[in-house]
Amino acid sequence: MNASPKEVMLSAVTPSGLLTLGNYLGALKNWAHLQNDYDCLFFAVDLHAITTKQDPKELRDRTYRALANYIAAGVDPDHCTLFIQSHVPEHAELAWILNCHTYMGELSRMTQYKDKSTKEGQSIPVGLFDYPVLMASDILLYQTNLVPVGEDQKQHLELTRDLAIRMNHHFDEDLFQVPEVFIPPVGARIMSLQDPLAKMSKSDSDPHGSVYLSDSDDQIRKKIKRAVTDSGSEIIDDEQNKPGVHNLLTIQAAITGKKISEIVTSYAGKQYGHLKVETAELVVQALKPIREKSEEMLKDKTTLDTLLKKGAESASKRAAKTLKKVQDRMGLVLKKS
Repeated sequence: MNASPKEVMLSAVTPSGLLTLGNYLGALKNWAHLQNDYDCLFFAVDLHAITTKQDPKELRDRTYRALANYIAAGVDPDHCTLFIQSHVPEHAELAWILNCHTYMGELSRMTQYKDKSTKEGQSIPVGLFDYPVLMASDILLYQTNLVPVGEDQKQHLELTRDLAIRMNHHFDEDLFQVPEVFIPPVGARIMSLQDPLAKMSKSDSDPHGSVYLSDSDDQIRKKIKRAVTDSGSEIIDDEQNKPGVHNLLTIQAAITGKKISEIVTSYAGKQYGHLKVETAELVVQALKPIREKSEEMLKDKTTLDTLLKKGAESASKRAAKTLKKVQDRMGLVLKKS
């Protein structure tokens, strides 16, 4: 008897900035484990990055660096499909088709659009409004079962589900797999070291708020030493009243796999300084091998280019199959091979 096929899991990071400790603990670290149990597709969504103005050289460098970070963090191209979004043109083509079945009201309610558009003033790019549809295309192209997302992306996944259900209703039930959200139990949301009420971000205007995967050991130690904690001195897990302490405890839990309650017990009678020093050393130990392997890969991109070409070819075959089915169901004349 043949084993049941693995469920399809898909996840990606936007190379709009250098990847952070939050990206590692919330995504990459989990990917390395998930690739063994699921049919995984991991990629860099460079088309999403250009919804806001990017320096071309920096975007190219960050995209390469992101993929190098994936591999250095344990993502194995032999056990998953690894590629760059723009290398698979079906993403943009299906996005246009989905645009024709998405309502303006749905997109205008997206919280991230509201937040980001306020920074753009009067000149709001259409792509910033529309990128949740491209995200839906990313997911639906591969008949994805599960999508690991943070809390801030759940709304976009709900739109993806709505579009899949809507299209299935119009063009037969088996057109798209309706994806489900997958949220890791810990480490899915690492907060800024300087503003523990805000998520650690690749684009944080405060350079001390985020630990980047490219940071040196000394930079990591200095940033965590300067991390905002809270009033008082007792180390307890109280997210509402002590968000800074909770954030450091969450980082430790995500790295070590220990329960936060267990970590709290180990700090009985100790001060915030102990928590910062020990958190910093754990982060240094976790990120140093990733930084060193990434830098080695980036010295000569030949191997990386070969892996990405292979991944894009594999992804394109799968994507083309879904796109052809959608085109056929909609009545578009299929291109003859």
